[in-house]
Amino acid sequence: MPTVHLLDYAAGNIRSLVNAIEKLGCQVEWVTSPEDVSKAEKLILPGVGHFGHCLSQFSNAGYMEPVKAHIQAGKPFMGICVGLQALFEGSAESPAVPGLAVVKGRLERFRNDDKSVPHIGWNSAYSQSKDHHSSGQSVYGLRPDSKYYYVHSYAVPYREGELEKDGWSVATARYGNEEFVGALARENVLATQFHPEKSGAAGLRVLKAFLEGKQSQALPPDISLSATQKGLTRRIIACLDVRANDQGDLVVTKGDQYDVREKSDNVVRNLGKPVQKAQQYYEQGADEVTFLNITSFRDTPLKDMPMLEVLRQTAATTFVPLTIGGGIRDTFDPETDRTVPALEVATLYFKSGADKVSIGSDAVTAAEQYHASNRNLTGKTAIETISEAYGAQAVVVSVDPRRVYVASPEATTHHTLKATAPGPQGEMYYWYACTIKGGRETRDLDVIQLVTAVEAMGAGEILLNCIDKDGTNSGFDLELVKSVKAAVKIPVIASSGAGNADHFAEVFQRTNVDAALGAGMFHRGEWTVKQVKEELSKKGLMIRRFEEDV
Repeated sequence: MPTVHLLDYAAGNIRSLVNAIEKLGCQVEWVTSPEDVSKAEKLILPGVGHFGHCLSQFSNAGYMEPVKAHIQAGKPFMGICVGLQALFEGSAESPAVPGLAVVKGRLERFRNDDKSVPHIGWNSAYSQSKDHHSSGQSVYGLRPDSKYYYVHSYAVPYREGELEKDGWSVATARYGNEEFVGALARENVLATQFHPEKSGAAGLRVLKAFLEGKQSQALPPDISLSATQKGLTRRIIACLDVRANDQGDLVVTKGDQYDVREKSDNVVRNLGKPVQKAQQYYEQGADEVTFLNITSFRDTPLKDMPMLEVLRQTAATTFVPLTIGGGIRDTFDPETDRTVPALEVATLYFKSGADKVSIGSDAVTAAEQYHASNRNLTGKTAIETISEAYGAQAVVVSVDPRRVYVASPEATTHHTLKATAPGPQGEMYYWYACTIKGGRETRDLDVIQLVTAVEAMGAGEILLNCIDKDGTNSGFDLELVKSVKAAVKIPVIASSGAGNADHFAEVFQRTNVDAALGAGMFHRGEWTVKQVKEELSKKGLMIRRFEEDV
């Protein structure tokens, strides 16, 4: 098998990249020292997280000059995400830290104008070359009608002709009003801001072209450049609640309050096995898959091996982002007589194939302490430590609020909304109280206090559930979504209440939410992800189309 060398100098989910390379028929060898770089024929530089942290590690380990020499020698080189950023002169994320300066230019932070930051989701990589358009050629398998998975806060602004005059072929994406570099190539070098290993068949095609050295390929004749839609798509996420049944097997269920046993009245809570379900949703076109481990380390996180194996198996065949939630916290391990930090628990999951971790009850506790201390950050919370090591985009906070009705805004210190219908006692106002322990305990903390606190701590995304809507199949809580979106600048995922495709259309058309999540309607086979996307597309919403695997 052909060999590809990977330089793992940074934090992040490298396992999925290895899986993708092996799926395409190559084997991976690791670069563990600067001396190893000269042995590499094909070299890939992945990276996730903070530019300064990654490049400082990279430089301190002595890799700067050997990697430059590899590129200058004309050997195949690919940079992914921070691996692309490393090729430039520097970044506003860490102004004092130099890049490799193989490409002229610097990265800038996306503007927080009318859009969420980080930029998370499926976007274009549209070639700016008129020659490619007229000749029907693509660079390294990039197609104008495909979408690729991005997750970053800093990008290289695209200025027409600047990179091209140095011989670079450039493909761009648009986020809001900002056009930025999505990929670039020149001779032996390919670099992508997006993650090909997380971009389904479209990303695997790009990775395959690099591995086979096919810089230029003919576009399929049925691709219409005029019909290409540039910009970020609406994400559809499939969520799987996972717990152990009586035999100790992990199964998909719906909510911690449900029993996974077969009922005598034919009510079945065992809705399938998580690996197979995840693969099914991937094949239907799900943009992401989320696992919520609702047994959540009843003993110790280091003993929760079945869930880690679920991730390993899923990441081997499911090439979209994977999120894992449940038990991501500091936990005492009686076997080693020590406290296992949340960062160490998260690292286990990242090494097993997760791209993001979801934090729930611990985020509420951290937010309460944050507000009690006059909004002082300690740097020690799970959110802060994981975000510092892996980047904000790797930390999702799962929020479980419920409505609490009050007679007037003056009756509470919390953020209130005017009710469209009276509450149980005729109340015309309400606020959203945060809950913990799967909704079983309500706290004196409102949802706006929570989301603003975790945003300050470094969370990169909000998974916005709703206790009142969960399991109702009556649609998302639009007022909740609107109020949270107005309070934060990070992306928000709408969750709880989806029962059909119209509910997804409604939340996308009536709010500016970034993504929407479904669970039971998919598990029970009432709707497929593909069917939901087809309906949304008919309504004019920009959705990533599914492409067959390469």
